[in-house]
Amino acid sequence: MGKADSVFEVIGPIMIGPSSSHTAAAVRIGLISRAILGESVKKAIIQLHGSYALTGKGHGTDKALIAGLLGLDAADERIKSALEIAKDVGIIFEFQKVDLGDDFPPNTVRLLIEGPTQVHFEITGVSVGGGNIGVIEINGLSVQISGEYHTLISIHNDRPGIVAKATAIIAQHKVNISNMCVSRQRRGGLAAMVVEMDQSLPPEALSELEDKAQIVRLIPPIY
Repeated sequence: MGKADSVFEVIGPIMIGPSSSHTAAAVRIGLISRAILGESVKKAIIQLHGSYALTGKGHGTDKALIAGLLGLDAADERIKSALEIAKDVGIIFEFQKVDLGDDFPPNTVRLLIEGPTQVHFEITGVSVGGGNIGVIEINGLSVQISGEYHTLISIHNDRPGIVAKATAIIAQHKVNISNMCVSRQRRGGLAAMVVEMDQSLPPEALSELEDKAQIVRLIPPIY
């Protein structure tokens, strides 16, 4: 037998629904997307790819994604009524079956979400098994977010100093970096930086970064 880091890798997540990949993971993708948006969700176009499109409805993937966007966790009994709850609170949502191409895993969803202040994001998430997830794109920028760590996200104009400034702030507050990913559209265009950390950052650290980036988010672990 291989070594497991957690008992949840053996018995799976605590969850409502028939499938850790199609239900629990879908809730977590919805939750992390809501956290990236930074406010409640008012509109959502949800594009289902691969097996999410083919068998997702039978596994409750549609309810699970909406439940996550509502802020419910994977063990919440209200997942079963998530579509009705969303309608009651005025969320406008639409599901689409799409083919994103062979480069995307079978359990992939792309969410186009908007909040009450009209801030909007395009987020692509994948289920990787056992209720675990990954966010692989934000607004067309490649990222790597597991949802397992405190995560700093910065979207900014590509220019020298942003990454160095961020890592210096993190080091100043004695926070340990677990993983880091940077990407950009093109030289001088929009860029993304994702830093997964063992601890959170204080508000004053985020204020320093907000002076230099268009979007800064600090996402807690998503359970």
